[in-house]
Amino acid sequence: MNCRIGHGYDSHRLVKDRKLVLGGVEIPFDKGLMGHSDADVLSHAITDALIGALGLGDIGMHFPDTDPAWKGADSIYLLGKMVEKATGMGLEIGWLDATVLAEKPRIAPYIDRMKERLSSTGIPQDRINIKAKTAEGMGPIGRGEGMAAYAVCMLEAISLNQLHFLGKNHPKKQ
Repeated sequence: MNCRIGHGYDSHRLVKDRKLVLGGVEIPFDKGLMGHSDADVLSHAITDALIGALGLGDIGMHFPDTDPAWKGADSIYLLGKMVEKATGMGLEIGWLDATVLAEKPRIAPYIDRMKERLSSTGIPQDRINIKAKTAEGMGPIGRGEGMAAYAVCMLEAISLNQLHFLGKNHPKKQ
């Protein structure tokens, strides 16, 4: 199989006394997202899409919110662990497209920093697209009660030359 596709989704409630982290970037705001880890909905949706493309279930199977080890965890670290797993399986991210749904604050000014932070996991920055949308005042997101994110991830087989450069053996030859 040369190409795999995965879809991810996450949502969290906005609450007082929490930092707002999206795509690994702390964004100044009077509320943050409630969750077991840093509650980064964007990184969680991307991680979930990657796990889906790998055919390995969902984010909760790998990083359960019942495990104290993940309390307050940096979601970029969690994403990085799954990028490593993909590379170990001979796959790389060919394209990543994500959408953040939030009424406030404005997300667009932070997108370049998010792409830079997400690329620290090994995803090439030129293969990451992030969009910011509002709910136009409709529903819980429109009322400012929470945020959500969707992501689609396409994985491609890493060529033998790339595997050699990465110091890995081809998974089919092990």
